[in-house]
Amino acid sequence: MTSPDDDSAATASSSASPSAPETFSDRIYRSPSGIAGGVLLLALGGWLGIDAMIRGEGRTPWLALAGLLCAVPVVIAFTVRPSVHAGQDRLLVRNPFRTITLPWASVEGVRAGYTSEVLAGGAKYQLWAIPVSLRQRKRAARHQARAASEDPFGRTSAHVSANKPDEDRRAPSDVAMGDLREMAETNAHREGAQGAPEVRWAFEIIAPTLAGAVLLAIMLAIG
Repeated sequence: MTSPDDDSAATASSSASPSAPETFSDRIYRSPSGIAGGVLLLALGGWLGIDAMIRGEGRTPWLALAGLLCAVPVVIAFTVRPSVHAGQDRLLVRNPFRTITLPWASVEGVRAGYTSEVLAGGAKYQLWAIPVSLRQRKRAARHQARAASEDPFGRTSAHVSANKPDEDRRAPSDVAMGDLREMAETNAHREGAQGAPEVRWAFEIIAPTLAGAVLLAIMLAIG
């Protein structure tokens, strides 16, 4: 048995919940093959570099140190670092040497030709985390054409099969770009999605790379 206070509290809670804004976690896009290749390169480079620093003689340890200091940030920048975070209010793009924050209202369009790109504020930004594979795109097109020829009722679309409605037949990059395009159209009118694009240089990557390059140039010059 409930008291009137409990009933009023339950009513207030039920009436407040529909109007409460829904929150969703960010969608994160990365390139698994890029990350795997980067980890392998880091492991191989670390093994060779550390071995040279331990067993090398003369200038070899210093050259190995300079090479690692210059190469490791570059490998991380192009393989592990790239990502795309799509939230309710903005699109956060982490490219090798820049981080771009794009409120949805500033996004003018997204497209995937030979590369994945987002247009915002009159500028074009490449999405390194969503690589375009022409092989996967051709495979998806062949799969769709085969499914359409086997469907006598013409129910198969370019994206979804009639027999498997939960299966998206597009290439992974096209699926991701379709999701981003839909989020841009849906969230552009949100209050928190207003603003201009912001670009920040990734000095945590640039600084050690330049330091390693300078050290390597000095070691080669004095040798």
